[in-house]
Amino acid sequence: MLAAHAQMEVQESLLTRLAGARSQTDRLFDIINPAALYQRPIPERHRIVFYIGHLEAFDWNLLRPRIPGLPSFHPRFDQLFAFGIDPVDGGLPSDQPHDWPSIAEVHSYSRRVRDALDVALVPNGFEEATLLNVAIEHRLMHAETLAYMLHQMPLEEKSPQTTEPALTAGPVEARMIGIPAGTATLGLSRHDTATFGWDNEYDAHRVNVPAFEIDQYKVTNGQYLQFIDAGGYEDRSLWSAADWQWKIEQNISQPIFWKRRNSGWHCRTMFDEVPLPLAWPVYVSHAEASAFARWANKALPTEAQWHRAAYGSPEAIDRPYPWGAEAPNPRRGYFDFRRWDPAPVNAFPQGRSAFGVEGLLGNGWEWTSSVFAPFDGFTPFPFYAGYSANFFDGKHYVIKGGSTRTADCMLRRSFRNWFQPHYQYVYAGFRCVSQ
Repeated sequence: MLAAHAQMEVQESLLTRLAGARSQTDRLFDIINPAALYQRPIPERHRIVFYIGHLEAFDWNLLRPRIPGLPSFHPRFDQLFAFGIDPVDGGLPSDQPHDWPSIAEVHSYSRRVRDALDVALVPNGFEEATLLNVAIEHRLMHAETLAYMLHQMPLEEKSPQTTEPALTAGPVEARMIGIPAGTATLGLSRHDTATFGWDNEYDAHRVNVPAFEIDQYKVTNGQYLQFIDAGGYEDRSLWSAADWQWKIEQNISQPIFWKRRNSGWHCRTMFDEVPLPLAWPVYVSHAEASAFARWANKALPTEAQWHRAAYGSPEAIDRPYPWGAEAPNPRRGYFDFRRWDPAPVNAFPQGRSAFGVEGLLGNGWEWTSSVFAPFDGFTPFPFYAGYSANFFDGKHYVIKGGSTRTADCMLRRSFRNWFQPHYQYVYAGFRCVSQ
């Protein structure tokens, strides 16, 4: 009896979280001028209308087969909105607005999916907690990646949202912190049944990490401006062959969020354009971060080095979070959709790790030098075999940490994110290491 009651409480909690995730994505779509829903703000991605249908189609395609007596009512839309795109070979989608259904049809499909699932997913009526966690986190991931798309839209096509005043902090004094040799725990144990993890998070293992030094803070806009002023984008020696070819072909000469005006450099925030905040973290692609690191005679950290600096301790005990065991809260950083734009890199001293490294969770993801690859013991999800495996191609790099728009459930130590090296639109910064 007690076990059944506990199971029902877990299911109720998951359904509440699913409703909250839906609210997050609904609010994003409400920001967009309806006339702009067929735009493609990022050339490599689908048009916005796709994602309105995709979020519901994903849940439907994932959950419906496990619900007896729930037939598909629109197989064509189930397939049309099933999967996004991730072009790594330079090919871009060429579809036109008229190739997509009307927004009224898409909304009708989405409402019907939600209504059908809400009836079926009653507590004690759907027991597959893993699938509900997948639906929740998939949607929350899109709540962040949709923000990347909205960020690239013209300001006049979005409805500005109110937000709390930005934090301020004192001058950023760039320094490196020594991390002693030790081990880093990567991944999630299969014995930890209380914590949800994606397939690429398994299995937990320890990695020996030699001593190294790491930047106390993320690299700032001000530091990156020095790289630009020093001719970093024109120095062929700082870029790999593939990165240089991309830079030349795409005419890349600055971070995607920067704009040059007569009065100097400006930063495009979600709802405004402001003089470049020098203490904010710079958001760049992996290629740009790597070039800066070479210019500074340093390197990007490996995934294991980043973990060691973030979660390790002099007591040889890995912490759940950089600051300890306390759950994420606003004192520790900008994350969990708290703000649209970042804060100075030194704004959250209460988020520092045991070794004194700051700003590791929130305020911007952080690039590593590690290619996204499976851990030993990797087994793909049988219901979503391509989630990770399709990207074990040597063309994606691990990013760690989280941004202002990252849900707090994905701030767990084992969570891994990844992107292509030439994708500039991510809220991703970096810090450097030296041996």
